[in-house]
Amino acid sequence: MKKIGIGLAVVLIVIAGAIYWLHGNLDGLVRDAIAKYGSEMTQAKVSVDGVKITVADGQGIISGLVIGNPKGFKTAYAFKVKEFTVAIDPASITGDVVTVKKIAIIAPHIIYEKGDAMTNFDAIQKNIADYIGPSEGKSSGGKKLIVEELTIRGAKAEASAAFLANESVEVDLPDLTLRNLGKAKGGVTPGELGQEIAGALKKQLTGSINFDKLGKALQEKAKGVVGKVTGDAVGKVKNLF
Repeated sequence: MKKIGIGLAVVLIVIAGAIYWLHGNLDGLVRDAIAKYGSEMTQAKVSVDGVKITVADGQGIISGLVIGNPKGFKTAYAFKVKEFTVAIDPASITGDVVTVKKIAIIAPHIIYEKGDAMTNFDAIQKNIADYIGPSEGKSSGGKKLIVEELTIRGAKAEASAAFLANESVEVDLPDLTLRNLGKAKGGVTPGELGQEIAGALKKQLTGSINFDKLGKALQEKAKGVVGKVTGDAVGKVKNLF
């Protein structure tokens, strides 16, 4: 009985030490996980300046999130936000399905770039789709997520394409709210969640920015400028004669 009592005491000490270590390093672990798995999923550099999570109530602030572009794109990044908040159900953290009560992203800046074959958001979606094959189950450790509410408000998007040269067009995007992501499936993997969010963002972008119309408008503008210059030249020749 004495040996059993000593054994239990050792186990309790180890568990207490693990909880203390996790509490002290949770912010760093989450920051590193976002950068590592985010970069693997999107095949673009993902960086985070800081993470602050309060374990007791599950409230978190993530600052300085930048999602870069996959290879072949020239703009600095695809998505950038100064800060956003996350609320996690603390009771679900140790389970197989983590419940995220709310994600609120305010005033992000998005660069929507048209490449030779596809846009940067098309490429990101494709890369995530490739990632959520058989390898994701291993890399994500089997954890699944349910997001009860995700909101993106005050977003600004900048359109970029080769035919625009050094010019860009900036538009305000409609606010976006997604609810119960992954709930019908009993939870989704991080890759599947990323795919849903990227798809919703792309829908907002394509609804606000049409590269074909933008190209035609630019051509019409160029024709107008050429026509004005030609008309002025003809007038000067007539006056000369």
